[in-house]
Amino acid sequence: MTATPRRLSEPDVGAHERDALKLWVVLSRAHAAITDRASEHIAQYGMTLAEFGVLEALYHKGPLLLGEVQRKLLVSSGGVTYLVDRLERRGFVRRDACLEDRRARYAVLTDEGTAFVRRVFPEHAAAIREAVAGLDGEEQLVATRLIRKLGLAAAGRADGYATEGTNAGDATEG
Repeated sequence: MTATPRRLSEPDVGAHERDALKLWVVLSRAHAAITDRASEHIAQYGMTLAEFGVLEALYHKGPLLLGEVQRKLLVSSGGVTYLVDRLERRGFVRRDACLEDRRARYAVLTDEGTAFVRRVFPEHAAAIREAVAGLDGEEQLVATRLIRKLGLAAAGRADGYATEGTNAGDATEG
């Protein structure tokens, strides 16, 4: 005799909590699906999405201190070091000294890195557009506004973040 799997009873939570949990699951699944599509595109170039994120940030923002790259990409200091090391080996990035702080280093795109981003970024943007095509243009604007509002509230900060991420160059931010 095979035992029938027992379904556990629903936890004792209210309707608002269930709605919040559902939203979290839906956001997580949507994020994972879009990230998978973006990662597949960038993998064609032997690169991770995080590595391309470094290149994209440097392309749109110019030279950045490694700590700034870390904050923009939400990676650990060890993670940004690893990413920049890999990109440096490929000839896409170099490290320059910071004249104001001997301990700090700038990540700077090389000419080869700039050429790579110029060539790949339009394709990457098209891959992202296709990944979010389940919403029309107006729905994408509304979703962006609502998700930004949600992120601000969840982070407990209502200043300095709302204007970030409003153009392609800020895609790695909020």
